[in-house]
Amino acid sequence: MNYILSNENAIYYACGYSNDNCIYLSLGSDSFFITDSRYTQDAKESLSSKPTQVIIDADLSYRAAKLINKCKVSRVSYDPKEWDHYTIMRIQSKTKVDWKSKVDFSHKKRMIKSDDEIKILARAAKLGARAFRDFAMMIDVEGIGKDERELNFLASSYMSDFGKLSLSFDPIVAIGANAAKPHALPTDKILKNDDLLLFDAGLKYKRYCSDRTRTVRVKDGFSFNKKQKYKSKKIQRAYDSVLKAHDKAIANAESGMKANKIDAICRDTIEKAGFGKYFIHSTGHGVGLDIHEMPYISTSSRTKIEDNMVYTIEPGIYIPGEFGIRIEDTVVMRDGRVEVL
Repeated sequence: MNYILSNENAIYYACGYSNDNCIYLSLGSDSFFITDSRYTQDAKESLSSKPTQVIIDADLSYRAAKLINKCKVSRVSYDPKEWDHYTIMRIQSKTKVDWKSKVDFSHKKRMIKSDDEIKILARAAKLGARAFRDFAMMIDVEGIGKDERELNFLASSYMSDFGKLSLSFDPIVAIGANAAKPHALPTDKILKNDDLLLFDAGLKYKRYCSDRTRTVRVKDGFSFNKKQKYKSKKIQRAYDSVLKAHDKAIANAESGMKANKIDAICRDTIEKAGFGKYFIHSTGHGVGLDIHEMPYISTSSRTKIEDNMVYTIEPGIYIPGEFGIRIEDTVVMRDGRVEVL
């Protein structure tokens, strides 16, 4: 298949290198990496052992069109989600090929991970878990009295190992009622003993993402483990429901099961506990070079979950004005069963 890519992670997957201003072309037996002069040395060094030809040009789209015309191919596929309208239309207008729209075709190729990718993702998950532990220790010693904004800044520092690693996404640090917003932004809410604290964060290792969420009661010696005891009976009941849904989805999912069936395991468990209307997002999403990729574990997804697919299990309950609870782990389907990374 002849195709053109502009997404950084899609290009990295195709050739092993990318930057923030590049286009990748696969045309017949030839492949081209087009970038500007700022990246000449980096691109040539990174792709020196690859069959990909490095092309340096200030006008990437113009050069892409010229290469397509030169290679005399009849059809080129592209993912419309990757491109801004102006750029792809400019390339298409300068060529005489048949353009084939293929939504998510790079994500679909990346759904089933190689063994090497799984090892990298497992390492990312372990580094993320260690950062969670260190962040919890910091909060236990000096976190009381800090507001969400400062805690969010510190979370970024701990997750990145103080600049050594990149983050999968901006951390979510939410206290009490703010945790009822699944993607809560930090406020001036101050952390106190006995507060409910939701922490969702991830880091990147060799460009692959980790993703993890824990909800805890803040007290002396606390940690981000799954055994939590709350003073409020309502919070405890909600927490136990989320944990049960999380554990059941991991224990009962099998290779060959459709994604919406895994979602239903979580959703039915929370529904039976009386919190169904407060579970307002899907059960999970794929994780890899992108923090959100296929497969999606949702009510509408009929994707068949196969061995070597990596995704999250993250049921949640969010009661506006009161509290929010989410428990999330990244898992891999291997030999027919789920393993937590």
